[in-house]
Amino acid sequence: MATKVKNEPFVAYSESAIRNNLSIVEYCRTSVAAVSGCTAGVLGLTGLYGALFFIVAVTGFWFMLLGKAGIDSWKKFFISRKSLLINGIFGHFFTYILCWTFIYGMVHVY
Repeated sequence: MATKVKNEPFVAYSESAIRNNLSIVEYCRTSVAAVSGCTAGVLGLTGLYGALFFIVAVTGFWFMLLGKAGIDSWKKFFISRKSLLINGIFGHFFTYILCWTFIYGMVHVY
């Protein structure tokens, strides 16, 4: 896959490298959803506070990922920043809710 950006040289991407990077990000994102769900359950967050905690966790992971890739050099590893933030967000939200309710029930329900 190749992309031509205005006033920049022609850039070619390795499809297998991009797939590998995205599969690693998917694994990390699932882990972040599970760990943040467990954390929200232990903290006893309910309702909107729990949903906001998920948004903060996902956004924090996105910033850490971009920081690790490099503020200006993320283009070497990924095609778009937006897709890194919102790809598979609903599936990870369900993982978050599963861990959140399970741990909340174990810790806070008598």
